[in-house]
Amino acid sequence: MVKISLCMIVKNEEEVLRQCLDSVKAICDEIIIIDTGSTDKTKEIAGEYTEKVIDFEWIDDFSAARNFAFEQATSPYILWLDADDILQEEDQKKFKKLKEELDDSVDAVSMMYHIAFDEFDNPSFSYRRNRLVKRDRNFKWIGPVHEYLEVYGNIISSDIAVTHRKSDKSDVNKVNDRNLIIYEKRLEQGEAFSPRDLFYFANELKDHGFYQRAVIYYREFLATKKGWVEDEIRACINMAACYRMLENPEKEIEALVLSLVYDVPRPEVSCRIGDLYKGRNLFKKAIIWYRLAAEIELEDHQGFLQQSFSTWYPHLQLCVCYWQIGERGLAEEHNLKAKYYRPNDSQVRFNEKFFKEYKEKNS
Repeated sequence: MVKISLCMIVKNEEEVLRQCLDSVKAICDEIIIIDTGSTDKTKEIAGEYTEKVIDFEWIDDFSAARNFAFEQATSPYILWLDADDILQEEDQKKFKKLKEELDDSVDAVSMMYHIAFDEFDNPSFSYRRNRLVKRDRNFKWIGPVHEYLEVYGNIISSDIAVTHRKSDKSDVNKVNDRNLIIYEKRLEQGEAFSPRDLFYFANELKDHGFYQRAVIYYREFLATKKGWVEDEIRACINMAACYRMLENPEKEIEALVLSLVYDVPRPEVSCRIGDLYKGRNLFKKAIIWYRLAAEIELEDHQGFLQQSFSTWYPHLQLCVCYWQIGERGLAEEHNLKAKYYRPNDSQVRFNEKFFKEYKEKNS
């Protein structure tokens, strides 16, 4: 059985740190907490789980802090988490099994990261991250903000998921200014942005409501032609979202179609285009795109995964569109397909009641 060091960087995480550490304390052989300037009870809570609570002077560089944390580890493998991450009970069991069976030839293990959830608490936005890495490979974190762990070699994909859970008291809709401030400082200092920097800076601008400026940086990122394909597709989708907020539907659809340069239509892209046609009452055209979203088979990839756009959502929209063009049988059929994924959805139930009453009235 391999031994694992948990490495975390934290600041003012008293609301969430305990739930994180409780979920992994039985898995990790060593816990290392790097504090970057907490003024609450974060360090006191961390001290309940480990003696290795170490101060690190914050220098506006997440990679520097994470690399420092990794340098403190002594176990053969390193697990990293953020304070608002947890392992659900089922994933804890899977992780313990992985720990027992992991071959030391493995350099890294990727895990799913669930960061958003629907009203039924099902993951609605997920992607993979390399979570467990071999210490003696000396993998490094890169980038002052939106940092990434550069990993290579023998990498395996596990079915373990890390779940992002904010505290009940946190404002999930609040946008943190920290990352945007770091990027702005770097710009003021004349630093040249990498393609990855351009993409994430544009994301920060979008999240803060600076839509016009975000579009500029998305286009600059795409112009480099050096980005990861998943980021290129996401840039098109996010750029479309900016145009939607700017009430420019022509540019919105243009941005969505641009994503086809990089790969087959992703379900989200198809649904967004379908929404635009449906909004104009062009139901037959909308049907084409919703069907594409529901039927296309994508190869397994490391990009962002939003299950709704390939499962219940296009079927629910197809139900509406087919009803509007008089295809009542197909409308009911697609409502049933939506029900398979979301049996308790209020719209699905409303449609069922509507179909029942319609049949009774017209029988």
